[in-house]
Amino acid sequence: MIGLLGVFAEAWSEVRVHKARVVLSLVGVFLAVFAMTAVTALGLIVAQVQQEQAERSGGRAATIAISAYDPMTGMPADPQRWDTAVGELLGRYGVSEHATIGYGEGLFRLPGGTQSLQVMDVSPSYGPLHRIEPISGRWLREGDRTALSPSLVVNEYMLDMLGGGELTAPRTVVQGGPQPVTATIVGVVRDGYPQATVYRVDRSGMDAGATAPAGGFYGPPTLELWVPDDQADAVISAVQADLPLILPGIQVSAYRQDSPGLADSLDTLRLAVRGAGAVVLLLGGLGVFNVGMMAVRQRIREIGIRRSFGATSARVFGAIMLESVVATVLAGLAAVALAILVVDNLPLVDWFNNGVPIADEPGFPVQAAVEGLIAAAGVGALAGLLPALIAVRVKVIDAIRF
Repeated sequence: MIGLLGVFAEAWSEVRVHKARVVLSLVGVFLAVFAMTAVTALGLIVAQVQQEQAERSGGRAATIAISAYDPMTGMPADPQRWDTAVGELLGRYGVSEHATIGYGEGLFRLPGGTQSLQVMDVSPSYGPLHRIEPISGRWLREGDRTALSPSLVVNEYMLDMLGGGELTAPRTVVQGGPQPVTATIVGVVRDGYPQATVYRVDRSGMDAGATAPAGGFYGPPTLELWVPDDQADAVISAVQADLPLILPGIQVSAYRQDSPGLADSLDTLRLAVRGAGAVVLLLGGLGVFNVGMMAVRQRIREIGIRRSFGATSARVFGAIMLESVVATVLAGLAAVALAILVVDNLPLVDWFNNGVPIADEPGFPVQAAVEGLIAAAGVGALAGLLPALIAVRVKVIDAIRF
């Protein structure tokens, strides 16, 4: 242990003595590790953004969408029969992660007059399943089901129809119909569509002040199941076989709604990012290798004197090797620190996600920092390997005469 610490101390002293040469040789490694770490971190964040953008429309992997309608009339299944069938289906298969979606219309008394708008009655679990992150306010909660005032989440277009501004506090809007009620807007989302989007909490049969049933012109009510990816096909087959038995005479549609190939595409993207970073780092390591070779040739006499005083081959090999490793690790630490500082202060949400908060924001990936440090140490070891072997093969008498 003492011998190992002595080798590290000797390597550190050599770095300090030859600091000018070391600094010049490490510029390439510093820039390479910085580029690799920053690019890897940005690549992972961009991949996360792309994944969430895809999941906003299709749901997470794997999301199975199930709906039912009368094949003779094309109308949705009776809401009460549908609710009963959904409850039995969920109880039979024990699926805990699911969401319900109903489509209809609602009359809203807006400053520009009363308008009929499409409404999506969704369960609170719809938001996490589809990675919906409000830009202000919050998403729907379970407690909203029993609130006296129906809770709404709207898009920015709808908020502009209500007078614009920011949602700094809950707003109210009157829903018309035979029994008008005052609904509360609790959150705002950004969807980019030039039309109003209204999410209303599914109140499970309670009077929500709606003027249309769940389902109709916009489509039948839908049940979404979030199941393991490898079980998606089995779940679809089971649902298509069992649900018609629960709903006789009703046509059942079950299909995978998310993008099955998304995970493979993102893995390819991450692999390409790491490959580009590795190439950049390799180019930086060539600079360290060249400087290391020159340094050994210049220090042949010094090495010979050490050998004449009893330094073993292992001691000489370790000192030369660790000199490169210690130097590149220090450069790697500085580069990783700078990459963290730069990436954490970039407006990535505005650049890549249109200002929408990232649901599972990765921050600076620890994996990128660890990979940068390991790569720096690996480059140092490779760059110091051949110079160290040359130093070990130096003959004492020849080195003294050099």
